[in-house]
Parts: sequence; structure tokens; C-alpha cells
Amino acid sequence: MTLPSLQNSIVADMALAPEGHRKIEWVSSHMPVLNRIREEFERDLPFKGLKVTICLHLEAKTAYLAKVVQAGGAEVTITGSNPLSTQDDVCAALVEDGITVFAKYNPEPAEYKSLVLHALETRPDLIIDDGGDLITLMHGERPDLLEGIRGGAEETTTGIIRLKALQKEGTLKLPMVAVNDAYCKHLFDNRYGTGQSVFDGIIRTTNLMIAGTTVVVVGYGWCGKGVAMRAKGLGANVIVTEVDAIKAVEAHMDGFHVMPMIKAAALGDFFITVTGNKDVIVGEHYDVMKNGAIVCNAGHFDVEANKPDLAARAVSIRTARKNIEEYKMQDGRRIYLLAEGRLVNLGAADGHPAEIMDMTFALQAVGLRYVNENYEQLGAGVISVPYELDEQVARYRLESLGIDIDVLSGAQKSYLDSWS
Repeated sequence: MTLPSLQNSIVADMALAPEGHRKIEWVSSHMPVLNRIREEFERDLPFKGLKVTICLHLEAKTAYLAKVVQAGGAEVTITGSNPLSTQDDVCAALVEDGITVFAKYNPEPAEYKSLVLHALETRPDLIIDDGGDLITLMHGERPDLLEGIRGGAEETTTGIIRLKALQKEGTLKLPMVAVNDAYCKHLFDNRYGTGQSVFDGIIRTTNLMIAGTTVVVVGYGWCGKGVAMRAKGLGANVIVTEVDAIKAVEAHMDGFHVMPMIKAAALGDFFITVTGNKDVIVGEHYDVMKNGAIVCNAGHFDVEANKPDLAARAVSIRTARKNIEEYKMQDGRRIYLLAEGRLVNLGAADGHPAEIMDMTFALQAVGLRYVNENYEQLGAGVISVPYELDEQVARYRLESLGIDIDVLSGAQKSYLDSWS
């Protein structure tokens, strides 16, 4: 494989590479499942001679996934899926490791889009996407870039929503594995990963107490469940708002207060959106929020809390602290928005713990291999992660922990398969 030159990449500062290498080395030592898959990839070279483009939150754990795919024989290009989550030192380290990188921390919107396009213009055979950024660009503005792509894997709920919308229209052109819907993703990453990393971002950024406050969790999907669970564990009073009656009943039975947002808006100290939808907090909600209310987002895009509505009500806006914007209302109230309304756990922290992303990125790696081996039979569409791959990742995780479990006997299997 020919290593890309520095001229083929666009990063902020190559002098930052040593710190990036230290970050990647640290997380790799806490990702035993991905390490085991890396050994398999180095032996089997499932991506030999292929180009893979990755669009994910570009921090150390993602960087290690890129290196594992590279170990499978791929020529890897990577770009960031969120301007605030890209870490410039990690980008520089990846370039030194022979991976082409098009990413910088906090570029202007036009430059951000240009960087994503650069990554796609390498004409990959396979892709890994986050939020459907690559898929949307190719199916919208640049359909010429779809040619030759065998398929890929999608990381998030938001991305799956976009893919299913394309599939419903009959316009999805690739097989895309729905990694987000795998058991080892939504049960662990979305719940335990989001639950911990959201409060890592909030506490690291605000340096404020959670215990005794009222936390409003907007949405009770798997991410919302994790956020509510961790808020409760930190001593908060938790309110859940929902539009789904079944999830609302579940939140109630889990011991949380359930009410409409307009009622919750007057009670909350912290507001955390985790819906994947837009405008779940809007002007009428800002109008009744307490002085000092803190708003943040743990969904994919910065549209869940309506920023224009907040800005329109403010007489002044200033940076109160890094990653905290203060909006002063006409009546003197101050409302604070964290990380520009982007993902607080990545824009204001380092994302999910390494052990959680070990499982998720293991699914990405084996899911990508599955697509590459079966793309002709799969055809265009949203593809579920085969259960055996999901179970394999869980089994590798248990083995890394030294945990044994029972195995069904032949008689037990026959009993479960019989009807009498």
C-alpha cells in the first residue's frame, strides 16, 4: 500500500501529532475487542486493495477504528462528522500513520462541507458514515460519487432515519448496515455510553452540581434512557418529555416524572435533548425557563433546541466560558447553551468511554467486512447487522473480561426447537 503524503491531507497542525499518538495509544489499550479483530484483519486482509472513507467524530477512539480498518489492507481516508468534535492532534497523528485526513476543529460551514467532499472524492469502495452525512451528500448534490461504492455501515439513529427515508422513496443506491440498531450498539453505546458522556460534557464545561437540580430529558429512546438513568444516579430530579405513548409509560414506570415540554420548561435547571428531531425546544419554552437554565443537545444535529428562536429573544449574547454561550433575555433572565447546541458529549468532552466504543467500533469493523463480502447479494437497502456478528462482539467482550457463561446442551436446543 502506498502511504499518502502530507500534501494529500488537510489538517490544522502536524506539530500536534505526538499528543495525538499518545491519545490513540491510550484508548487502544482499553479496546480489547477491536484489538482482537485487528489481529484477524492483519491475518485475513479483508480490505486488501480497497479504499475506505470514514466520516465519524474524529477523536482517538475513531482514529483507532481507522487504523484497524487500515490493518485489514484498506487505503483509508477519514473526515469529521461534527466540526466541534474533531481533535487536531489526533488528525495529525493519523496522517503520520499513513491515513489521509480531511478534518479540522471548528471550520466554517463551507470549509467543513469541502472537507467531507474531499474525503468522498477519493472514490471509496466502502464507507462508514455517521448521521448520513456521506450518504446525503452523494444522493443529493453529488450522485456521480456513488459509482463504484459497494456499500457501508451507519453509526447513528439520525443516520438510520435518513437511510430509511431514502429507502422508502426507492432512491437508496447502496447496501448500508444499520450498526446503530444492533443490540451491542443501542443497549450499551446509546444507553451507557451516552448516559456517561453527556454528563462528562456538562460537568466538565459548567463545573456545576447535578445533585438536587431538575434535569429535563427530552426523548426516551435508548439514549434518553441512559441520560435519565445517570441523572438520577447523580442525585437529580428527572423529568422526561415524550411524543411516544409507549415510551412515556416506560419512563413513568422507571420512576420519572412525565409531562409536556411546556410544563417542564418552567421547572428544569438542565435540558438535554436526545430525540433526533428538530424544534423540540422552541421560543415558547425559552419564554418560561428559569434564570440560569442550561440547554444542551445529545442528538446528532444542532437543530433540536431552536437556536434562532433563542437568539431572537436575547438582548445580548456572549461567551460566558469555553463552550458556554449566555443569552440574556429582555427581562434579565440568562439562558445558557452548551457547545453551540451540537453534541455536548463530543463538542465539550471526549465522547463515549473507550470500553463502550470498543464494542460499537468492533461492530463497524465486522459490519463493513460483511458488506464487502456480500454486497452483490445484499442489494441496495438498509441491512440489519446479522445476529451472529452482534453475538460475536459480545462474546469477545466477555472473554476480555474473563467472564464465562453457560452453553445450551443438545437436549436443551432440541427442546427449544420443538413444538410439543
